[in-house]
Amino acid sequence: MASDKIILTGDRPTGRLHIGHYVGSLRRRVELQNEGDYKKMFVFIADAQALTDNIENPEKVRQNVIEVALDYLSVGLDPEKITIFIQSQVPELTELSFYYMDLVTVSRLQRNPTVKTEIAMRNFEASIPVGFFTYPISQAADITAFKATTVPVGEDQLPMLEQAREIVRKFNSIYGETLVEAEALLPSNAACMRLPGTDGKAKMSKSLGNCIYLSDSSEELWNKVKGMHTDPLHLQVSDPGHIEGNCVFIYLDAFCRPEHFAKFRDAFIGKKVSFEFNSLDELKAKYQEGGLGDMMIKKFLYEILEDTLGPIRERRKKYEQDIPAVYEMLRKGCEEARKAAGETLDEVRRAMKITYFDDEELIKEQSERFASK
Repeated sequence: MASDKIILTGDRPTGRLHIGHYVGSLRRRVELQNEGDYKKMFVFIADAQALTDNIENPEKVRQNVIEVALDYLSVGLDPEKITIFIQSQVPELTELSFYYMDLVTVSRLQRNPTVKTEIAMRNFEASIPVGFFTYPISQAADITAFKATTVPVGEDQLPMLEQAREIVRKFNSIYGETLVEAEALLPSNAACMRLPGTDGKAKMSKSLGNCIYLSDSSEELWNKVKGMHTDPLHLQVSDPGHIEGNCVFIYLDAFCRPEHFAKFRDAFIGKKVSFEFNSLDELKAKYQEGGLGDMMIKKFLYEILEDTLGPIRERRKKYEQDIPAVYEMLRKGCEEARKAAGETLDEVRRAMKITYFDDEELIKEQSERFASK
């Protein structure tokens, strides 16, 4: 029996995707895709939403649409199994957003923790664009248009999803059961909830320059790992180290698998410290005890990341050789998305009683009313 689960998720095209996106959502999307436990799966590039705070730089968004599409394909998202589309090319989403605006108050939007954080981060204050301010409404349209039941999100996006759920409940209470309430799917690994930047800052961000991109070369990757924030009190190899807040260990929690220890042991032969660890717990214990240098664990992390990103990088190069085919894939995805969103929009219009020209009962009723005058 086929699953009734419908999955929806996406990204803003403000730059290439980084490993924070990978462990936070992309890796899980590929797993969900390959598990096949869903009726439909939609993954979209949120260019319209990206324009709300990049309105003076549309070329940035335009250029990054293809970058994100290439990253999607390179991590293993398969357009034969899922629908990949561009938000702005599905105008039905805009119409749904317009109707949903009447279901939300300004004060409720102002209380949304995610919106408050994003406003502060961009120093918008009173100059916030209305489009950016109403992003939770737009997101509700994205989710409900496809009758999504499951939305893979990071913990920071939970307030957005809850607001979408509120909109669904409000709409259904007024107009009857029409929209579907979606559930969040959080990363199972706590380290993947929000991967910090390489400088130790709480968030990996393109604007802060603390990202490791999926498309980084081996050399770029090694330079970024070498410069990563570790334990500022771990001055000598013999000093006891701290793993709390130590980026290298946070990244190891997110990427390291048991087989990596045997696989990369040879890379450390001849080093001053014997690398005979068989688990991440053993590695952490040795670092905390003292006797394990930062460069040693950085080298281990690099080998793991290169093992993960190398195949992604190679697949990306292959897709870069036929960009027209990538755009054609996106065009077909947009057609599929429009069909699905259009069906929901028709149901919404009927529920709201704004289908005037094909409502035979309305026309008959009004004819009789005016004929009786």
